[in-house]
Amino acid sequence: MQKKQSADPLAISRRTFIGGALASGAFLLKGLSTFGSDSAAKTIICVFSKHLQWLPVAEIGRVAADLGFDGIDLTVRRGGHVEPERVVDDLPKAVETIRKAGLDVPMIVTDIIDPDDPLTEPLLKTAGQLGIKYYRTAYLKYNTNTDVLTDLARYAPQLHRLADINQKYGIRGAYQNHAGSNVGAAVWDLHILLKDIDPHWLGCQYDIKHAVAEGGMSWVNGLDVLKSRIGCLDIKDFVWAQKGDKWYNEEMPLGKGMVDFNKYFSLLKQYGISGPMSLHFEYPLGGAESGKKQLSLDRNLVLAAMKRDLRKLRAMLAEAGMPK
Repeated sequence: MQKKQSADPLAISRRTFIGGALASGAFLLKGLSTFGSDSAAKTIICVFSKHLQWLPVAEIGRVAADLGFDGIDLTVRRGGHVEPERVVDDLPKAVETIRKAGLDVPMIVTDIIDPDDPLTEPLLKTAGQLGIKYYRTAYLKYNTNTDVLTDLARYAPQLHRLADINQKYGIRGAYQNHAGSNVGAAVWDLHILLKDIDPHWLGCQYDIKHAVAEGGMSWVNGLDVLKSRIGCLDIKDFVWAQKGDKWYNEEMPLGKGMVDFNKYFSLLKQYGISGPMSLHFEYPLGGAESGKKQLSLDRNLVLAAMKRDLRKLRAMLAEAGMPK
């Protein structure tokens, strides 16, 4: 049975609230004029906790700190480290545990996309009070019975209302561009959808792997279009591979694929984009790549691969002159 919640379903401890409110206030005062672009700040590199789903929350902070990460991109979604229905009770505890390990939680991944969902406001209010800066949204789908522009026009009011809720609680939503046929795959459709929304409250979590997979050599144009709306970033690599008569993008260890990170990081520096990065590990890694709760590979091998990619990322940032 679940633990009964307090009479106020949005109540958290006074100490946690004050600490989170101060953190949120300081962030907002500093960052409102430069969305995701504090060029003097250190680049915060997080591990996507999907790849540590085989560990309990009590351990992920210590393990990530030992690997050398700065923070956790925490899964606050169904099957994640924090279940949405338990967010009021469990998210403050998770954040406290991670911060005790010396790491931050600047970003979380959620199922949020519907402003009317009863779980939306409790989650965003709790996260905002804890000083979490960004959350990744869920995805919108195109309706095969209509056309793309009609769907984008239909979704725009929904995202405007979601941005209003984000502003209410002082947290920034971020829609990830993801290869496929959903909204955001082409990147340009995100510009159309978000162009009239204040990017301080709803913008893009830019994923270079998916941008290259969809845009080929023109990914630089898509980045230019979205640059003022990018707050946080996903980092991963891939190559095109063939299986039978089908082509697919095969994830690779960082630096072993076809993403031109030298060009990418030089453009991030040029545009002043330095929001937190979430490092992903989606190549075969004993189940860690897909968020399995049981590993089929020795955990030390999994952690060694994560450490290798983190070192590679820091080396590439240093070469590009990015703050690290």
